[in-house]
Amino acid sequence: MADVATTFLHDQLVDRRQKLAAVLNWQPQEAHLVRLLNDVDAALARMDQGTYGICELCHEPVEASRLIADPLTRYCLDHLSAAERSALEYDLEAAAGLQRGLLPPAETHHDGWEVAHRYRPLGAVSGDYCDLVADEAPERGLFFFLGDVSGKGVAASMLTAQLHAIFGSLVARRLGVAPLMNEASHVFGRSSLSPFFATLVGGRADAGGALEVANAGHCPPLLIRGGAVTRIEPSGVPLGIAGNGDYRVEQLQLGPGDVLLIYTDGLTEASNAADEEYGEDRVIDSIRTGIPASARDAVSTLLQGLEQFLGTAGPSDDLTVMAIRRSA
Repeated sequence: MADVATTFLHDQLVDRRQKLAAVLNWQPQEAHLVRLLNDVDAALARMDQGTYGICELCHEPVEASRLIADPLTRYCLDHLSAAERSALEYDLEAAAGLQRGLLPPAETHHDGWEVAHRYRPLGAVSGDYCDLVADEAPERGLFFFLGDVSGKGVAASMLTAQLHAIFGSLVARRLGVAPLMNEASHVFGRSSLSPFFATLVGGRADAGGALEVANAGHCPPLLIRGGAVTRIEPSGVPLGIAGNGDYRVEQLQLGPGDVLLIYTDGLTEASNAADEEYGEDRVIDSIRTGIPASARDAVSTLLQGLEQFLGTAGPSDDLTVMAIRRSA
């Protein structure tokens, strides 16, 4: 494993050992705690021996996301028992259901805005984050977020839930877009697993048609005005990379029919059978064919263009697309 991940897991195991030892000082007869302490000691010993993270049966590396989710894991997926596989499948299904439950409605109408999104995880769970938060104060408008946590699997999906909680609480504090993004980066970096970060687009749409957008190292959103397409470039580093991202906010004024498109790299980096990437140019070409009649149409146009390009090739990454359209 990468040194930074190993260091993080070592610290987690040491912390777990200290807590178990403290409990056993006043509950020495708790057999399950003794077994757990022995398991932690064995994992630390494997780290000292250089065998940590290696499957004890096939001697191949154990999946990093599983080690982060459970640092005591000793076997790769191929060598789990039937009972362990069944338990893992149950946990994944439960995690997938919880993650879907955090998504906003597929279509939303709010103060003259239409918002539509489509969320397509590659597996049971996803590292893509998609959220809408309407502030309780009407003049504050609708906040939108779409991002991508580094890595895949359960560990990344856990961090999307963390982002959901972070942004929900920060919007409630009535922060502007720039300080909200700065504070989110600080909180995410301080509280998340050290090997991880998140690229993200966040912003606010108000009832007067004004749109504020900040891009934390994410794929450039595309603003569609008639046949013209404008890219919103990154204005700061991904969340969790630095304590304060110092994000610049783009101030836009949208008229009826104007659309902002946001997507994860599962769109632009998708490859067809000839190993060609879809790329941003094809994304732009697909939306120049006509003015979307709705946010839902804008999302459908993007996905149809991708599907025609891929042909028989399947997806290779999580994919989420969001369209924010001024309707009045």
